[in-house]
Amino acid sequence: MRIAQILDKVLARCEGWLISLFLWLMIVSAFFQVCLRGLYTHGNVQWANTLMGHLDWTEPLVRLLVLWLTFLGASLVTGEGRHIKIDLFSSLLPPRWQPVRDLVLLSVCVAICAIMCKVCAKYVALEMEFGAEMFLSIPSWMGQLILPAGFLLMLFRFSLRWADRFLEIMRSGMK
Repeated sequence: MRIAQILDKVLARCEGWLISLFLWLMIVSAFFQVCLRGLYTHGNVQWANTLMGHLDWTEPLVRLLVLWLTFLGASLVTGEGRHIKIDLFSSLLPPRWQPVRDLVLLSVCVAICAIMCKVCAKYVALEMEFGAEMFLSIPSWMGQLILPAGFLLMLFRFSLRWADRFLEIMRSGMK
């Protein structure tokens, strides 16, 4: 269990760095596009329009980075236990049943992430078979890898939390 927790911390650090890098790339490329568009539209600078034509791949890149940021951020907040929770029973159940409720909810989250990971892996396999390209001759399946990877990361994080909660229930039940 200790190795999994160390791996979780390493993953969280890598996700944080990737989120920072991707956000920086998004901001710089969007800013550059806006500046070039402004130069051409308001300043009638022809080279800005020509350069925009050569950088037409930046908008799809920004859209792809939004997808990657979403999944990396979702994984990061899942590891911290700050993910979106919709829970009716926490106010209805007595406090002694809260750990069991958490275990049930975490079990559902683990199952959903496992199913979604499998479905997304099949989707990426289909994309590989189809052979489409995104931009700059990059195969589209490479951009879609975040789908199964993101659900796999969340599955890992939910599983860790499930194991922690399960051990907590077992320890408290043995006393």
